[in-house]
Amino acid sequence: MDLRRCFTDHPASVGETYGQHMQVALSFALPLTRAAAAAYVHAFLPFLFTTTASGIVKGLYDRMTRRCASCAAGPSHRPDLFLGAAPAGPRERMLAWDPVI
Repeated sequence: MDLRRCFTDHPASVGETYGQHMQVALSFALPLTRAAAAAYVHAFLPFLFTTTASGIVKGLYDRMTRRCASCAAGPSHRPDLFLGAAPAGPRERMLAWDPVI
């Protein structure tokens, strides 16, 4: 396999360039790091961060679901999102990409 394809095949499968995919992946990594830190503290001090980690994970799940629903390859990745659903329009695609949580 061509080394370049190792870096471009997956991003292309979700309609992104390598740089775009890196940006999106990193926009998920930072909140996941915060969730992990909150869960770690919560493990030792259960009265702190009682809903922080779960709230972050739920928000990321919602965001990932919106991304899958607007992705051209979404039906193959998440067929459950497309049962009886109309195709996503430009506004929905823009909302799905929004890196702000």
